[in-house]
Amino acid sequence: MTKQEKSWVLYDWANSAYSIIITTAIFPIFFKNVAAAGAPGYLSTSWWGYANSLYTLILAVMAPILGTIADYQARKKKFFLFFFLLGVLCTLSLYFVAQGQWVKALLIYMGSAIGFSGANIFYDAFLTDVTTEDRMDWISSSGYGWGYIGSTIPFVLCLLLITNHGVFGFASSVPAVRISFLVTGLWWLLFTIPLLRNVRQVYYIEPSPTPVRDSFRRVAETIRGVRQYRNLAIFLAAYFFYIDGVDTIIKMATPIAIDVGIDENMLLVILMVIQVVAFPFALLYGRLARVFGTRAMLFAGIGVYFVITLLAFFLPSLGTIQAKTALFWTLSMLVATSQGGIQALSRSLYGKLVPKERSAEFFGFYNIFGKFAAIMGPFLVAVFASITRNTAYGILSINLLFVIGGILLFKVREKEA
Repeated sequence: MTKQEKSWVLYDWANSAYSIIITTAIFPIFFKNVAAAGAPGYLSTSWWGYANSLYTLILAVMAPILGTIADYQARKKKFFLFFFLLGVLCTLSLYFVAQGQWVKALLIYMGSAIGFSGANIFYDAFLTDVTTEDRMDWISSSGYGWGYIGSTIPFVLCLLLITNHGVFGFASSVPAVRISFLVTGLWWLLFTIPLLRNVRQVYYIEPSPTPVRDSFRRVAETIRGVRQYRNLAIFLAAYFFYIDGVDTIIKMATPIAIDVGIDENMLLVILMVIQVVAFPFALLYGRLARVFGTRAMLFAGIGVYFVITLLAFFLPSLGTIQAKTALFWTLSMLVATSQGGIQALSRSLYGKLVPKERSAEFFGFYNIFGKFAAIMGPFLVAVFASITRNTAYGILSINLLFVIGGILLFKVREKEA
């Protein structure tokens, strides 16, 4: 890899700690048991779902314009830096959330999530700047693959701190959990430095005297002229549906597992194992894409997730906690085989389809499709959890998204990239 490629890949190493500790594992448990202490499980799960829907809606509205402005010369890294710092500072601020402060917890969490996701718009857009089209699948997959290992190291350190809190002089695990939020923010900050130093914007649009007004005009022109990019538009539609199911499973897995009685320590172990198992499979997807094609491997990932969602429907109704734990282990290992691959290859296939000099603009649309998609899944789970007090029916409905996404993906012509 070149220095630019390594620095770009290292950002996945840096920010993936946020994905596992804040989005998926430790903070959701902290939210339900500490920040939302005393609230019924189904209600705190609903709050969590609504918060995820709200922040993704905010970001989805902002993404296209931000991406369009960032395509001007020397703008991409400035926008990346703003959202990166917002995410890090809000993550560090989670340390100050006390018991019962569920509103404060969700507000800070949404700020950190906007920073995390906003920075990813411009990080993804840098893919076209740091590598060539024939290497995009491998570099994108390497980012996700090394990101899993990069997230495992701080995650294990935090787990050791939490499970051995008495050794460090804490009366309970709560102070240790709060320290894990500091570890996440500092890890993210430290390993982003190489990207800030070595990655630069290669493709750009010449500066405009009225960049904001021209950006709105360019967004409107892109929407009107989307028929010029028919292949890309079909892919975005497919991505909109299947990535909704993927993101919903990522964001809602922990609250659902707690609701059905999975032991918290066991849950943390499962999530750690997922990170380790996902590393080689993410790289494997990148290698197999060179043999079978990017689209074929995306179909493989969608198929695995269809099976995951189908099996997950039966999770709440199993009679014993042992059976639930065994099924959750099975589902988790299936997720580990395909989570990184489907995300990495979606990113690289899209990177091949977009005009390079307008990569930030088009990755803004990529993220708006992803973010608007991510509103539906958590919202469905939240609504069904509130009405029925049982999330099984919401889980099952997610498979419709994978079916629609797969049908649309079949119409994408990979050779036109």
